[in-house]
Amino acid sequence: MAKKYLQIVDPIHGFINVYGHEAALIDSPVFQRLRRIRQLAGAHLIYPGAQHSRFEHSLGTMHVAGQVASILEEKGYLDSDSIENLRLAALLHDIGHGPFSHLFEEVLQKKKKISHEKIGERLILKSEIGDLVSRGGFDRVFISKLSFGNSKYQFMNEIISGGLSADMMDYLLRDGYFTGAEHARIDFKRIINSLDVHQKKLSLNKSALHSFESMMISRYQMFRAVYFHKTVRAAEVMLLESMLLADSELGLATDDLKRYVQLTDELVISKLVSLPKTSSELRRASQLALDYQERRLLKCVYEKIFMKPRMGKVNPVELRHEIAKKAKVSETEVFVDISKTPSIPLAPSKKESQSIVLTSTRGAGPKEAYELPISEIPLVSAISGFMDILRIYARQQFRKKVEIAAQAILGENV
Repeated sequence: MAKKYLQIVDPIHGFINVYGHEAALIDSPVFQRLRRIRQLAGAHLIYPGAQHSRFEHSLGTMHVAGQVASILEEKGYLDSDSIENLRLAALLHDIGHGPFSHLFEEVLQKKKKISHEKIGERLILKSEIGDLVSRGGFDRVFISKLSFGNSKYQFMNEIISGGLSADMMDYLLRDGYFTGAEHARIDFKRIINSLDVHQKKLSLNKSALHSFESMMISRYQMFRAVYFHKTVRAAEVMLLESMLLADSELGLATDDLKRYVQLTDELVISKLVSLPKTSSELRRASQLALDYQERRLLKCVYEKIFMKPRMGKVNPVELRHEIAKKAKVSETEVFVDISKTPSIPLAPSKKESQSIVLTSTRGAGPKEAYELPISEIPLVSAISGFMDILRIYARQQFRKKVEIAAQAILGENV
């Protein structure tokens, strides 16, 4: 007898089926808070439609992971229990995100040297989320490992994160839809139906290689046009600086789970704007947050994009000091932003992907499989490596001074 489920209408995937044990997790306060964490942090100030949250993305990732798992079940690699595990792991893969999503990750790294994945693991193991997982008949330890790419089953890890992941297939489609960016059109159904497993690795039928190429190019373009858009980063640089300045007052970078799950976008913004004006740092933090809220954004005065070779080591503190000194302005008026991402998504192991496993069949003959180096896929090879962007920002009244100083120190804009 088929399990009962409810349906959620989603603009990307149509109807998403949600089963009883999944609904219990979704209805929990810890999961519901994801509704109040925007997927793209400050991007809505540039792309007004980008109001979507980690909540919808988590549902979408679960849905796509379920589709992938069903295809692999038909091919004999998974059973029904594994499908349920994968759906749960995908549902919870972002449970540890803090306010402003990846932007808050920078605060956590600088102040606590921890990641949202580590917090997510703790939430699954030690909070009501884990209790609900266990109550549904699942192993919370296994689910926590699978959610963050640490299970012993490599191909299952790769369904959650990596170059063929459900995570990426959802966020590209969703972010493209809500920003209106045309770059994110991908044939994800072709990719899903072409997935296979070879030597414990997720593989792709070579007939769908062009769809993989298209997805990698789409991701690259979304970073260039949306995620690392210079004005999107201007807003985020202001918010990041404000949170770092206010952390000692507000204790934002907390590893206390009860406090952490109270933090949402609007709560943090209201706390930042309402900071006591008892020191210059807190006054600056409050003003930056207010300017962010009212969209009085910094201006980009210098930009250089590095791919091959990479940027190399740049000390933003020293660079900020050097530019401010040459421009004869306060260091507080110079903002150095370094944005970095691998052009091809990292594998679940967090290592750079060097190849993709392709499979093929000839008539009724046996399946053939081989690893194709990324360097031999022309379109993907052209963007492989890392995208590193160095930008210098300043307020409008100091724009020209900082621009001249930055160019004198770093060379012409590229």
